[in-house]
Amino acid sequence: MEILGGPHFAVAGAGESHGPAVTTIVSGCPAGLSLSRDNVQRFLDRRAPGSNKLGTPRREADKVVLLSGLYNEDHDALLGGAQIATQVGDDEVRAPGYDRGHTTGEPISAVVLSAAKRSGDYTQFLGPAGDVRPGHTDLVKYYKSGGFVDPRGGGRSSYRSTISDVIGGSVARLFLEAQFGTVLFTSICQVGDLVAAERLGDTVETLLREGPDGRLSAAVAQELEQRLEAGPIRSIDAGFAEEAATIIDRVRRDGDSVGAAVEVVAANVPALAGEPLYDSLKLRLMGALGGLHAVQSCEIGAGAEVVTRHGSSNNDAIRKDGYQSNNHGGLLGGVTTGKPLVMRVGFKPTSTIRAPQASVRKNFDEIDYQLKKGRHDPCLAVRAGVTLESRMAIELTNAVLAHQASQIDPTNFRLFGDRS
Repeated sequence: MEILGGPHFAVAGAGESHGPAVTTIVSGCPAGLSLSRDNVQRFLDRRAPGSNKLGTPRREADKVVLLSGLYNEDHDALLGGAQIATQVGDDEVRAPGYDRGHTTGEPISAVVLSAAKRSGDYTQFLGPAGDVRPGHTDLVKYYKSGGFVDPRGGGRSSYRSTISDVIGGSVARLFLEAQFGTVLFTSICQVGDLVAAERLGDTVETLLREGPDGRLSAAVAQELEQRLEAGPIRSIDAGFAEEAATIIDRVRRDGDSVGAAVEVVAANVPALAGEPLYDSLKLRLMGALGGLHAVQSCEIGAGAEVVTRHGSSNNDAIRKDGYQSNNHGGLLGGVTTGKPLVMRVGFKPTSTIRAPQASVRKNFDEIDYQLKKGRHDPCLAVRAGVTLESRMAIELTNAVLAHQASQIDPTNFRLFGDRS
């Protein structure tokens, strides 16, 4: 079974790019967490096509309907969410989704219906004589499935499948914020050859040093979020954002695409989450973030720069108030140190482009390939940030719950008698 996280907190998804809907099940969320549809929708709005003018021109509303896992004694409040309907012949059934309540500990299920589909754009890829897009999954998925594959929009290989990541991640990050004040951010730090001078990880470290008790307050976190959203692309470096936007717009007009890197940072991270070696949080985070569509590289902390250093300069000095630097990116031996989790993820240029390329058909006839129709992102990093945040939140929540499971408190196992 394909899941994110797990076994303590897990997210499963289903749905093709041009199918009727994307469905999601989130399991393992503890009972008692206050959750509303708006909590989830605001993160889906960041992921949605059309949310940034430098992304794909395709527009999809992507409105979430919550179907299980919540309860509220005020049934009007509980059942005030988005409506969902089915119609078979003349028989129509309508039901209200959940709007807000508290999690019950049971699986949370959600559905997002698909609307903005142009399946006819993919006619050139159909059947054994269909074209193969260089850099895409067309050829390997066709033969892996024995020809029984949905080529419309890339099927499950589409970025649309990350709707489930964001739904599960919105629950995870709400849990982490409620329990620890943990907040997550992303910043595009490189587009093509252009590298940002200011890094998100450094900015967060500075804010933590200035904050009370070495923590990021909710107000400061909100100000940082507003700063990240202020430019044409999401970046802590305003000057870089303007230059990068020009590059992205130019390659879009040329029918081409460009690669980029995104920095992912979690602040106010609880210490001691994660396991060593085979189930280390480092392994799981690198797998979750590095396994996202189109990701080609994944670094933690100082990343590849450590290759050039000596241990005397790379080791993070320790005092009684904690680690004095964060070259290890918040992880030692796969266990969190309490310092920010800092990762950088590199995305390849979007595979589906208008520029002519050498390719084959699925029957291996060689062709001069050129895209006939389609609407695609010229730079994948523009919309990827919220998915990276979500995947980090899911894995961190699973690690937190795993650690808690090893701290047994007998008072939690009483049914009758003194429960004070």
